[in-house]
Amino acid sequence: MGGCLQKVMPVLLLLCAVFFGGCTSTRLNVVNAPPVLTQDELLRPYYKVGNIQVRRSRYGSQADLTPADYSWAYDALRAEAQKIGADAVILPEVSVERNTYIFYPVSEMTAKGVAVKFR
Repeated sequence: MGGCLQKVMPVLLLLCAVFFGGCTSTRLNVVNAPPVLTQDELLRPYYKVGNIQVRRSRYGSQADLTPADYSWAYDALRAEAQKIGADAVILPEVSVERNTYIFYPVSEMTAKGVAVKFR
């Protein structure tokens, strides 16, 4: 019986990790965070404060992405820009890479942008 338990235990631990870890979400405080602007919305002169990048792993394939995943990316960029005192984020880019694990696919989301301060 002990040998059977040793063979089943890793599978049970993996299933528990996927079941309990797959539904986590991160709340970002973006109430007063700087906006993400397009080039058409930039009407004032600005200077670059720095490049910002955020990254997150999520369970599921690229086809499972929802608008909430993209909202997380933009909110995370805004939160990072707020930390460094920027007034806005421009040129946002969101990319997703697929990593396949043994039983369940995992996608790596990366968002990049340029933090700017208005003159």
